[in-house]
Amino acid sequence: MHLIHLTHLATDEKPEDPPVTAVDIDPALIAAAVEWARQDPDDGDRAVLEAEIAAAQAGDGAAAASLASRFAGPLEFGTAGLRAEEGPGPGRMNRVVVRRTAAGLATYLLQRLAETVPGEPADATAGAPAGAAAGPESRPPRVVVGYDARRGSKTFALDSAAVFAAAGLETILLPSELPTPVLAFAVRYLDADAGVMVTASHNPPADNGYKVYLGGRMTDEAGRGAQITAPSDRDIAGCIDHDALVGSIPLAANGWTVADRGIAAAYRLAACRVLDPERTGHRRLNVVYTPLHGVGGAVLPDLFEDAGFERPYTVPEQAEPDPAFPTVAFPNPEEPGAMDLALAAARERGADLVIANDPDADRLALAVRDPAAGVGAGGAGSALGAGRASDAAAGWRMLTGDEVGVLLGSHLMAGLRPAGAAVGNSVVSSRLLSRVAAERDVPHETTLTGFKWIARVPGLGFGYEEALGYCVAPEMVRDKDGMTAALVAAELAAELADQGKTLLDALDEIALHFGVVATGQLSVRVADLALLDAMMTRLRVAPPATLAGQDVVETVDLTQGYRGLPGTDALMYATADDSRVVVRPSGTEPKLKCYLEVVRPVQAAAQLPEVRAEAAAALAELSASIGAALGQ
Repeated sequence: MHLIHLTHLATDEKPEDPPVTAVDIDPALIAAAVEWARQDPDDGDRAVLEAEIAAAQAGDGAAAASLASRFAGPLEFGTAGLRAEEGPGPGRMNRVVVRRTAAGLATYLLQRLAETVPGEPADATAGAPAGAAAGPESRPPRVVVGYDARRGSKTFALDSAAVFAAAGLETILLPSELPTPVLAFAVRYLDADAGVMVTASHNPPADNGYKVYLGGRMTDEAGRGAQITAPSDRDIAGCIDHDALVGSIPLAANGWTVADRGIAAAYRLAACRVLDPERTGHRRLNVVYTPLHGVGGAVLPDLFEDAGFERPYTVPEQAEPDPAFPTVAFPNPEEPGAMDLALAAARERGADLVIANDPDADRLALAVRDPAAGVGAGGAGSALGAGRASDAAAGWRMLTGDEVGVLLGSHLMAGLRPAGAAVGNSVVSSRLLSRVAAERDVPHETTLTGFKWIARVPGLGFGYEEALGYCVAPEMVRDKDGMTAALVAAELAAELADQGKTLLDALDEIALHFGVVATGQLSVRVADLALLDAMMTRLRVAPPATLAGQDVVETVDLTQGYRGLPGTDALMYATADDSRVVVRPSGTEPKLKCYLEVVRPVQAAAQLPEVRAEAAAALAELSASIGAALGQ
């Protein structure tokens, strides 16, 4: 950790002028920054760093603070891979960090191959031509690399391919900017031992990331094509040399293969198989679609046409990939205002359904016509109104992730039961899916947060998490996939339309049988990650005895595990009226998340509006109560 000391200097300025602030900056910080700039292969990053060094040496406190942040320590590799703001320095996403990470991953794959194929040394294939080996056990590790449309993504992908090829790995680069689910599909489809996707998903425009999948000979069947879990993350991290000189990492000028552009067509062909051939309802839905300036537009419209649906109308202002995300404050369909253009288009076109993907298209958001939804009524993501509707959204309602999860799960269960397949969802998602599954005699499993866990549910047929992630075809994509999920949602909407019903009618039927379930989320964003530990400690030391006026009847510290789950940093509270709160630090953002669930019984359809209003009020009270327990 480099320290910065601020010192106020006496000057001959007039008394009314503010004092001049100079900076006493740690020479080791400057030396580290100068060395980084010397070896940085990126002209833009090098120029940024050199300007910042000069400004800090001239006494600019903001530049010095920025340098200290960049060099506070190396970007940590974990189960989410890497994710951070792009820019120079070990604490940012850049070509130096990517090359070091790629070299570490190559070392890990070669070492694992040596363990998997006894008697084969770790470097037996180093330098061999890609694909030269004849048999699957003797060939070098095969890795497929994909990238989205963020600023540095293609460059990071090309650097990775050059490092992998130089290390002797059989390397396949996807042919263009494509969604994350296409990369996850390619890992299984191409029988790759690993996959890398360069994306920051729905993070802010300045960010980028490096997501790693294992497959082939590197994991078991449940993990093939899934994101890494422990101990793989720790083992890969242990192979990364954070001090390696960039010039010491071999780069191949060629030697990797660019996949045929037919890979997207192969994905679409496989995706169409998620539809039930026995369901013969029409597919004449009027759909408005937005990829939110991401890469979903390269696949989803063609996918719908392939499946026999009318080609969706794509919001023109958001149709093309744009790393600046100019029409949204935050490129996430859950965020306020992100869906306004799509909802306005839906109103104008009399659409049946609005479909949105996040920028890398692994998440799905749905909006439906709802005459009761007025201005400010109903938010994207929770009954608390996170993402208040604007004038553009009047008459339309965003479905929550839990609502979409139970709709898709219920729709698919008829086919899952005969196959003996299971459903699963994360511990922070609603408990409703488990109750539906129990009644329909379909196995259900609760997992830790993240699709790296959901994908590993034994016999998985469907899985979801409340953050708009759904897996409807685990044999095809063992991860969340916002495009195949959109296809299943469209199938369900069309089938209901044949019966004169809507997705809201389907939710009403579920509520009448299982009760009204309202879910929401309270997020506390922090500037200092240490505050997350402080808030979790506060709850552990002084757990709430009541929440929203109800006695807390169960308190669970999930670090100790829970009903077969591995330990994780989370707390869970259940109250006497069957409400529940789960609190955990975010794995990808500097914030604490509180997941809220309220259940209210209902006896008749006529009571639904009143009971839903009661549940929404209870949810708001629960949010305020846990917020107070956190000191907010």
